[in-house]
This record gives sequence, structure tokens and C-alpha cells, in this order.
Amino acid sequence: MVFSLHELACLDAVIAEGSFQAAAEKLHRTHPAVHAAVKNLEQRLGVALLDRSQYRVGLTPAGEAFRRQAATVLREAAALETLGLQLSQGEETDLRVVVGDLTPTEEVLRRLKRFFKAHPKTRLHLHFEVIGGPWERLLAEEADLIIHHIDKSDARFEWVDLGTVTLLPVTAPGFLAEAVTRDLTPGQMRAYVQVIIRDTARQPGRDYFVIKDAPSWTVADQHTKQALIVQGMGWGHMPLHLVEKELRTGKLISLEGRHFKRSKLDLVAARLRGRPVGPVARALWSYLAEAK
Repeated sequence: MVFSLHELACLDAVIAEGSFQAAAEKLHRTHPAVHAAVKNLEQRLGVALLDRSQYRVGLTPAGEAFRRQAATVLREAAALETLGLQLSQGEETDLRVVVGDLTPTEEVLRRLKRFFKAHPKTRLHLHFEVIGGPWERLLAEEADLIIHHIDKSDARFEWVDLGTVTLLPVTAPGFLAEAVTRDLTPGQMRAYVQVIIRDTARQPGRDYFVIKDAPSWTVADQHTKQALIVQGMGWGHMPLHLVEKELRTGKLISLEGRHFKRSKLDLVAARLRGRPVGPVARALWSYLAEAK
């Protein structure tokens, strides 16, 4: 048994609008055309779908069940029509963006929210990765764009600068058994637990700031790392934007000195050089470049 989308749309509109005339106006059809479409449905099914005994047209129990399924078909048809339009215009239906662990997340999410609000037909697939994870996803073409730091000498990447991230070594007051001075050495810190983040890359690369042979706690993200350090369970390098408040209030202290220094990394939006991109991806690239 075959039903046309026109017939299903007519039934849906009659119920939504409460009358054949109102449904006809909504669909830009004539009253007889809408009436005939619903009548054809009822005759093909052999059951009454509409209760016409009241002033406002309603559904019979059979009509309720049928309309629920019809609504699903209409939604899928609308989605298919949108997809066809996007494909004909060359627009992407999906974009994959990976955000790295050092990124000021709230600001980046605000930017992405504004952009995709203006591009509602493109679905955002957003992933959060750590250390080498963003690079690995991009190089494997599992991401269209990453927001992270990169090796700018790597010719495989092209990028736009978004800002800088400052990293500094911190711990909670009283965590060290000795006084914190500018002469604190890696050898002295080897006795203390270092909180480090687990690389999400399938083939992890280099470790950052890790003291070899020191005891360690391994965590999945910067926020968990911050919580452990604040609780006096270890020390580690943290993005300044995540610990500024704790440093001001004395919950954390800096371990900066001759051997432990703060460092800065360029935060960028990066994509593979020379890889074809669609109009929405190009628009996102331009938007991020202009919003820095």
C-alpha cells in the first residue's frame, strides 16, 4: 500500500489547523484538493481517519495511530529535502571540529554557537582531545578543523592564530616538604607526585614537562588535573586561565624559578593544507580568523 507525501501532508495539516479550509490555505492548495487527498487515504486504508462529528475536525483512534507514523515520514522527507538542497548547493551536511585540552573552552564554545546558529543545516560533531589527539585526528582526516596548538613548521598544516595560552607549574601550599624557592630543581621534585594528562592519541608522542621516574597521577583532562592539585595531591603545569583565581586566593602557588618556567603556546585553528573544503567550512575558517 503506497501513500503520497501530498496525502500525508494534507492529513497532518487538517489536524494541525482544525479544518480543511485552513489546511488548504496553509498548503497553498484548494479545499477540494485537500479533501480528496484525505478521502483517498481513508478509502485505501478502509478506515475512517478523521472524526467529523465536531466543529473542529479531530482524529479517530485509527487516525491517531496513523498520524503518528505519518509525522515520522514527513519529518524524514523534510530532512531528505534539506539534504538534497545542501548537496545541490555544495554545502556540507556535517562538520567535525576537535578542541584541544589547553583551549579556553567557554570562549571557543561561544564562538561555535554563534557560527552554527547562522548555519543550522550543517550539523556540528564536536570532540575534545588531549595532547596529540587533535593532531592525530586531523592527519587521519577524522576532523575537518582543530583548535589546539601545532608545530607551525609542519607543512601539512595551515592555520590562523587565535591567541596564546600560558602554562605554569603550580601546587597547593604545604604540598612540598621544603620551602618553595626559585632554585627548586627537577631532582628535588622527583620525590613528589606529578599530575599528568593521558594522551588521547592512539600513538602517543612526546611528554610535556614530565619528570622521569617521578611518581604520578594520570588523569583524562585539565579540570580533573586542576582539582587534584588544589586538593594537595600533586603538582603540575596548568593553563593560566584555569588557575588564575586559585593563584589570587592562595589556593595554589607558582613553582616558577630558574628550572621551572612558565611557557606560552600559540592557540590556532588548523586544517590540512590543500584538502578540499566546502562553503560552510570556508565560512567557519574565515569567521574564526576574524573573531580572534
